[in-house]
Amino acid sequence: MEPIKFKPILKQTLWGGDKIAGFKHIDGLPGGHIGESWEISGVKGNESVAVNGPYSGKTLNEITAELQDKLVGADNYKLFGDEFPLLVKFIDACQDLSIQVHPDDEKARKYGLKNGKTEMWFIMDSAPGAFLRCGLKSRITPEEYKEMVENGTICDATAEIPVKADDCFFIPAGRIHSIGKGCFLAEIQQTSDATYRIYDFNRRDKDGKLRELHTEKAAECIDYNVQKDYRTDYVPAKNQGVSLIRCKHFNTAVYDLDEPMTLDYGELDSFVILIGIKGEGSFTDDEGNTTTLREGESMLVPATTETINVSGSIKFLETYV
Repeated sequence: MEPIKFKPILKQTLWGGDKIAGFKHIDGLPGGHIGESWEISGVKGNESVAVNGPYSGKTLNEITAELQDKLVGADNYKLFGDEFPLLVKFIDACQDLSIQVHPDDEKARKYGLKNGKTEMWFIMDSAPGAFLRCGLKSRITPEEYKEMVENGTICDATAEIPVKADDCFFIPAGRIHSIGKGCFLAEIQQTSDATYRIYDFNRRDKDGKLRELHTEKAAECIDYNVQKDYRTDYVPAKNQGVSLIRCKHFNTAVYDLDEPMTLDYGELDSFVILIGIKGEGSFTDDEGNTTTLREGESMLVPATTETINVSGSIKFLETYV
């Protein structure tokens, strides 16, 4: 089976910018700000549709149901069934996004959701002075949290972190966070839409209404512990895979290649998603299928793939479960 590419699901948002069209080499986008491009999604109602190969025109979950462990791996199929377990996005923020938190699996199921949401961000570009909020900078109690939301001072308790290209952040369920104005990033997360909005700067939607807050549910989910540094510490390196995040929900590495390299998945019982960050490369698998991947594109490598030979000059993320 050859790697599968999908039609992006573009989301117009109040806070979206103008970078996604150029980054993805898309002409003729409709008017309005594009805040997100959902690259690979099994979220019901927002399922990605394949655009190449024998599965062209089918949704990701339809392909998963048909191929089962051949696509996602035996253990993953036993655990997740026909719902693909990861969601990949590009996000372009020209305004601060709402401050929010995600429940873990246990708390999500308490409220009738299938699972919670742990995610990560990889900064691809940032405007001068751009920052994001990730975690708490000072210890507060749930009661103090509710008071700060009520009086509009919750930002006083959140860690504001300046960002630059190649910064990485892990956002486990329970960590309060917000993407800031000027951040352009790739997001990898559990397949889930479980989000509890904490504060939205008194911003109004297109109908002039204040957006709903989920103060009580968020209070139950927040991890109130404080860390010294919320960035993911790693040492960039050329022409090798550099591990970024390893957790039970996903494992992610970054590659910055200008020499040929072989990716060996012979011992891996999982699909792999490759996400183009910069440049362009040629990817030839052990069955002889050759696929071009360039910045702004993502592709799904089936679990049956043993090896991929990469050539070209390309930076990309690799993620799997």
